Amino acid sequence: MRDGLGRLQRVVLLGGTSDIGRAIVDRVVATRGVAEVVLAGRDRDGLERGAAELTATGVAVSVVALDARDPGEVVAAAVDECLQAPTDVVVHAIGMLPHDDRDGVAPGLAAAVFDVNTTGSGVMLLAAARRLQDQGHGTLVALSSVAAVRARPDNLVYGAAKAGYDALARGLADQVRGSGARVLVVRPGFVHSSMTATHDVAPLARQPEDVAAAVDRALDRPDRPGATVVWVPAAMAAVALGIRLLPGRALAAAARRIADDPDADHHQGGASGNDAAADLGADPGARP
Repeated sequence: MRDGLGRLQRVVLLGGTSDIGRAIVDRVVATRGVAEVVLAGRDRDGLERGAAELTATGVAVSVVALDARDPGEVVAAAVDECLQAPTDVVVHAIGMLPHDDRDGVAPGLAAAVFDVNTTGSGVMLLAAARRLQDQGHGTLVALSSVAAVRARPDNLVYGAAKAGYDALARGLADQVRGSGARVLVVRPGFVHSSMTATHDVAPLARQPEDVAAAVDRALDRPDRPGATVVWVPAAMAAVALGIRLLPGRALAAAARRIADDPDADHHQGGASGNDAAADLGADPGARP
């Protein structure tokens, strides 16, 4: 719950080592006087380092173990642990980005991408949205990706997995509207992060701090249907429209031309990061 000056009191980051997720947390801590942060993820050492950095700024920090690959009941219980106290903002920044899948992704890797990006992450969104709805306030920030708009030939598995995630997040936004809680679906293009470090850079690429600034601004928007999706950069909305409307044959031909041009400025996975995030370029930053 915000205090008398409108400052946020408690923020939870699901994906505590995500580059984009941390950028968002750092931004709201700096601009909104956050008193407490919860970092959740599977990299204990990385979480502890992040906790030490935030503690040095005067913020109270706790760490919770969370792995998207665990059974649904275990994942949901971990999210409930994170949200056991009233929470103002929950940032979901967990994602897995395979490298170029124009030539196909191995079955095991494809299954892992869906397990992390769609199934496990979906359970987290459901659990977090339910808790925020029950408490009657709070914002769930879901780091999706422009890749979710259409699964392209050059990022088929990742795009399809993010499409499922994105659809669930938008549905939850409709479900909780009017309860006092809300959901923001963040769709970045390519974001420079540890998750995209081995991928070629795409046009309109941004830094995690750019995503954080966009999310920070969106937190002040009135909750209405047209304000659910946050594009980063804003011009990515027009790019996504073109991707959505382009005939399949033309889209495949464009992907082949990019693949055959070694000098082309492109990335090989369509992520965001959306990391975290995502992607959300994908993800959302590094996978926790």
